[in-house]
Amino acid sequence: EVFADIDAAARSWPDGHRVFLADGDALALPTDDLLKILERLATTFPALQRVTSYATPINLNHKTVDELRALRDNRLTQVYFGVESGSDEILKRIRKGATQKTMISALENARAAGLKVSATVILGLGGRGLWREHIKGTAELINAAPPTYLSTLQLYLDDGVVDDFMTRFARYGEPFQWQDDDGVLAEQEHLLASLDPASPVIFRSNHASNCLALAGNLPRDRDRLMAIVAAARAGATPIRPRSMRQL
Repeated sequence: EVFADIDAAARSWPDGHRVFLADGDALALPTDDLLKILERLATTFPALQRVTSYATPINLNHKTVDELRALRDNRLTQVYFGVESGSDEILKRIRKGATQKTMISALENARAAGLKVSATVILGLGGRGLWREHIKGTAELINAAPPTYLSTLQLYLDDGVVDDFMTRFARYGEPFQWQDDDGVLAEQEHLLASLDPASPVIFRSNHASNCLALAGNLPRDRDRLMAIVAAARAGATPIRPRSMRQL
């Protein structure tokens, strides 16, 4: 079925040069199966340059570095990795299925294999009560295992999952209280101030959920980015209207 999808895609986009392995947890497949898919992509798309996929901490820790390197050698060169938070307390409350330690291990495996990692962090995920712990743990994780790219998103919940999220979050103690935009910007400011990765990280906050778009390299542009956030908090720089934000 996957090969049939590849062949159908090639008929529509014969010059395709980038492929994303949609739609779910592709790296959960055995490495041999993934290699067969990558080989089929390479023979079907002559202009193929790179293949990308989502990756979970479990994926990157269950495969050996040699397996990950074999995937990279067959054009799976970048993975998208949801950090969400580096705080074990927050990770437990959102049932991420990972800890700060296991995520650091996963990111180190990806780096050892030569994979680029595009990681995301969700601002507001700790609410008003746990935001400092959220940011502290996240900065620790990123500093210990810097990804290639880092993006911050702002927490939004679909109406159908709000009640379940609130119930699960409160199960471990303090209930969730939404951050307002100034609280989210305070998180962004503290995160930037705490980030000092051992290797350069390309930073973005241009997702449609964010109240403020930022772009730069860390740690080089940290002071400039923090100044933009400070200006937004002071009202000197406009933030994105809520009507223009989306998941």
